[in-house]
Amino acid sequence: MSPDSSAPFSAELIERARDTRVVVIGGGIAGLVAAWECARIGMDVTVLEASSRVGGAIRTADVGGLTLDVGAESYATRGGHVRRLIDELGLGSEVVAPSGGRAWLGGIPGVPGGAAPLPAGGVLGIPANPFDPDVRRIIGWSGAWRAYLDRLRPVLTIGHTHSLGALVSTRMGSRVLDRLVAPVVQGVYSARPADIDVDLAAPGLNAALTRTGSLSGAVSVLSAERATKAPGGAVEGIRGGVQRIVDALLARLDELGVTVRTDTPAAALTRTPDGWQVEIEGTLGGGTGTLAPETGTLGDETGTLAADAVIVATEERMARALLRPSVPDLDAPANDASDDTGLGASADPGVAPEIEVVSLVLDAAALDAAPRGSGVLTVPGSYTAKALTHATAKWAWLAEAARGLAPHRHVVRVSFGSQGEPAATAGLTDDETAALALTEASALLGVPLDKSHLVGAHRERYTQSQPASVIGREAQTAAARAHIVAMPGLGVVGAWVSGTGLAQVVPDALTESERVRTALLWDRRP
Repeated sequence: MSPDSSAPFSAELIERARDTRVVVIGGGIAGLVAAWECARIGMDVTVLEASSRVGGAIRTADVGGLTLDVGAESYATRGGHVRRLIDELGLGSEVVAPSGGRAWLGGIPGVPGGAAPLPAGGVLGIPANPFDPDVRRIIGWSGAWRAYLDRLRPVLTIGHTHSLGALVSTRMGSRVLDRLVAPVVQGVYSARPADIDVDLAAPGLNAALTRTGSLSGAVSVLSAERATKAPGGAVEGIRGGVQRIVDALLARLDELGVTVRTDTPAAALTRTPDGWQVEIEGTLGGGTGTLAPETGTLGDETGTLAADAVIVATEERMARALLRPSVPDLDAPANDASDDTGLGASADPGVAPEIEVVSLVLDAAALDAAPRGSGVLTVPGSYTAKALTHATAKWAWLAEAARGLAPHRHVVRVSFGSQGEPAATAGLTDDETAALALTEASALLGVPLDKSHLVGAHRERYTQSQPASVIGREAQTAAARAHIVAMPGLGVVGAWVSGTGLAQVVPDALTESERVRTALLWDRRP
């Protein structure tokens, strides 16, 4: 039996919650959400964050007189989970939809300027009509006729293709794959189409293919189901930046007396007869909240912290290192995590892409007309950058703030790095990185930009978890979580188990923290 979280707790449960100690290791958005879910019913919660700041992939920096999102800048609207969290945090009135028109593709062979608008109505770049002028401009007549053969090919009725790359290549040919699908998949997942599971990345596509007899027909069916959505409605942002979600969560945690301790890496996690013990690496770092180290809450002078439950919310490598000594078979391979792509998919689920986002603040009148819409996705191999976002074209609130400083002030974000290859900026100095980003931005936007236009620059590097839609990844993480949750008082959250993006991370953190707290209060009753 488990409690209804919306119903009042009995006096006995309230008292038991107050006597329950929970440690959350990791102060990213998943860790903060999990901490809030436990603290809001009265549990004694401490958050340990190894770095000097919380928020994970949500990061801000002051650049050229503007406070910018330099990590995540938006969230997917699917499921409504993030929006419900935002509403509960009192930020619902600050939600904004993007503007600036659709994205463009850059680096297209044979196209004037190498760029063209991304065709509307597709699914992961797969077109519904290969002869649509916007599609034909990108893949050419020969590519359009090859894609049309999809209508004539037989449908596989026994089983189906798992690999997105194999499916598109077989049905529509290499031009659709390389010039339309690969840029979208690289921009969204930092992965190759060959390694993406169709059923996870585009649910219903294989089934629609069987019903309609062609891949383009299947795309038409899925596109029709989405037709009622407004342009840009798949994502939303927050006026002032998504960092406001983190700030609001921190404020709620502070109200509930939660200790959030930065610069405090966890060195080891050990099972004890009474629960768990977390060993702190080095000296205790700074924190916020109502509790302090000298109260004894953080254990003895050796830097250990006792807890009834621990929720691990770090990135994958650290999480596995902490959990491995206490969780048998954590690293055992999943039974069905095999490669059935037919293309030799080379994604290593244990190796996460290193991404670098370079934010440029520019004074350039040529950008006023938003020459490439909200941004550009690149054909793999055409540029060193994988994508560009014209942030002041995409977000009206940011454009207003920028114009308040100067009439032609703009913000452009240039992203480097993808699966299997280091970011081109990895070995560069800050000045060299800004120069490369400026050169790429000029080429991708089709306007002359040089150092005289640069007001400020900021580089931000982070490790992006492998997306859940990589073939075999779901089975691998499900197997790892099954071993973890079998241990009493232990939970795990974060992008590596939930999938990347707030729309996956937030609901998973809510579900897992609810499971942990329910077990503490009910399943272990004396």
